[in-house]
Amino acid sequence: MSAQKRTVTVPWLIFFYSAPSRPVSKRMKVWRKLLQEGALHFKGAVYLLPWSESREEMLTTLVSDVIAMGGDAAFVKAAQMETIGNDDIVPLFNAERCRSYEDTGKRLHALEQKLAGIQKGGKVITPELLLTEFRRIEKAVNDIAAIDFFGSEQGSAYEARLKALAEKLDETSHGKAPADSPGIELRNPADYQRRLWVTRTKPFVDRMASAWLIRRFIDSEARFSFIADEKKPPPPGSVLFDMSGGEFTHHNDLCTFEVLMKSFGLKQRPLRKIAGIVHELDIKDGRCKVPEASGIEELLTGIRKTARSDAEALEKGMAIFELLYASKA
Repeated sequence: MSAQKRTVTVPWLIFFYSAPSRPVSKRMKVWRKLLQEGALHFKGAVYLLPWSESREEMLTTLVSDVIAMGGDAAFVKAAQMETIGNDDIVPLFNAERCRSYEDTGKRLHALEQKLAGIQKGGKVITPELLLTEFRRIEKAVNDIAAIDFFGSEQGSAYEARLKALAEKLDETSHGKAPADSPGIELRNPADYQRRLWVTRTKPFVDRMASAWLIRRFIDSEARFSFIADEKKPPPPGSVLFDMSGGEFTHHNDLCTFEVLMKSFGLKQRPLRKIAGIVHELDIKDGRCKVPEASGIEELLTGIRKTARSDAEALEKGMAIFELLYASKA
C-alpha cells in the first residue's frame, strides 16, 4: 500500500508565529529552522509537523526564540484538522520531499554516469574522489530521509540507488565483487558455530570490530581468547583471526574486518560504512577518509587504556561497534 493511501493516526503539531519585520535575518532564522525540521508550510505563518517528543521539544524552544526576538508564537497538538483529512495531508508532505530530493538527484545521476564511464573504460577517476562525492550525496539523502516522515516513493527509490551505487563503488575500488575477491574463499557460517575465536593480546580497532562482526553476524555464541606468543600452538578447534597464520587476517590491502565481510558474503550498507572506518584506522592508506573515524579511535583508545583485561577491552570495544551499527542502520 502506498504512503498516500495509508491511514494516518499520528497527532499533528501546528505551529504559528509572527515576528518583527526587521531585522530580516531573525525571521529567516525561524523559517530555515522549520524547513530544516521538515515542517509543512500550511497557510500564512502556520506550519505543520507530525508529532514526536523531539519535535514538540524543538517547537517549545522555537517559541522561546521567537518571543525573545520580540515576536509571538505558539503551537498546539491536534488529532486531526477539521478542513482536511489526515490522509490528505500526507501527499503534501511527500510532494515537499520530492522537491527536496531534486537537486541531490542530479548529483547522484552525475556520479552514476561517472562510474558507468569508468566501468566501460572511460576517463580514470581515483576511487578516493568517487567515494568522497558518494559520501556527500549519501549524507544529503540521509538528511532528507530523516524528514521524509511518511516514506515517500522518491525516498525509497533513492535508497535503492545509493545501495546499488555503493556496491559498484566497492567493486571498482577492489577490482571484483566481495564474493569473488582473489584468495578469499566464501565460507558458510554454519561451519563456524559455537567456536573459540583466538586473536592477539591488547585488542584494538580491527580486532574489536572483527570480534563484534563475528558475534553479531557469524557465530552468535562465539567465545574469544588471546595469545601473547603467536608461535604458541592455539587450542584445538579454535579459529584464529587478525594474527599471523590466522584463518581470517589481513589480505592484500584489506583489514581483517573486510576479509571477514567478504568471506561470509556480508554486504549490508551499514557494515560497509563501518568497514571504511576500520580500514581508515587500521590500514591508514588514505583510501577511506571517514570524518567520524578519529572520534571512534579516541573512544577505543580510552577503552584500551582503562580496561583491566583484554577480555574487558574487547567486550567494551564490541559495544561501541554495536552502537555505531545502530546509528547507521
